[in-house]
Amino acid sequence: MKIDDEIFARMGELTPAEKKVARTLLASYPSAGLESAATVAKAAGTSTPTVLRLVTRLGMSGYPEFQRRLRDEVTHHMNSPVRRTEQGARELAEQPVFQTAVSERVGLLEQLATSVPPSEFDLAVEALARRPKQVAVMGGYFSRFPAQLFAAELDQAIPCVDFVPEPLGHDIGRLLRLCPGAVAVIFDFRRYELSSKQAAGIAKSRGATVVVITDQGLSPATESADIVLPVAVDGIPFDSMVGTVALVEALVEAVLLASGSRGIDRMKEWENTVQIARAHRVSAIAGPEGTE
Repeated sequence: MKIDDEIFARMGELTPAEKKVARTLLASYPSAGLESAATVAKAAGTSTPTVLRLVTRLGMSGYPEFQRRLRDEVTHHMNSPVRRTEQGARELAEQPVFQTAVSERVGLLEQLATSVPPSEFDLAVEALARRPKQVAVMGGYFSRFPAQLFAAELDQAIPCVDFVPEPLGHDIGRLLRLCPGAVAVIFDFRRYELSSKQAAGIAKSRGATVVVITDQGLSPATESADIVLPVAVDGIPFDSMVGTVALVEALVEAVLLASGSRGIDRMKEWENTVQIARAHRVSAIAGPEGTE
């Protein structure tokens, strides 16, 4: 149950002083609850102990837990695709959908130049172009798609690149193989996943360079990051991957250029393999020589 609903449900149980606090919280919900207990007490015309008693009555151990739950609630409310769609649908009802969508995504691309610090981008390129022993690329429920794209493209520019679908499950071995000289690239966007934070921590503890690609709210995985690349992701109904895909392509391009002849040789190996595979398919369709 949301905190404001819980306050309403318990209003009849509250003392007169506690009701003052409750009304103050509800009048400016949720922002009032993000203030200190003393500030809330002053606004309600009561005392700090009264604020703390109300929080306890709501079933929380103290004011820090109350604020943590409130922040989680606000984050979920703001980041929910349903919420964003409901709000956006009202705002965009009179506008042409296609043209508006294109314009907004062009805006996301333009923000990329300012959201990603050039120094951080350069550090990421340097880490990937200096012949890392291993590159482990990881993503979450939705972020796995740009992560897979990045791994597939980067593997054609440098060797030893792995996409790790389940870093804390069946693929834990690939994570545990990380060592000094390796690079872990973790994609994690709002509605952040605990597995991303844990994987970043494990990679860091094993001496790998940790690169986190996230939104501007910053994933908790950044706590273990050496390099952070924040991208604007606003979109309806889901977070837009336009900026992320552009960043992925820019990274691969920069790594390839920084790798010089090594990168070109790697791409030639890939191209030769593709040509062999195509030739095999063509001969299989044509049948044995001399037959129609």
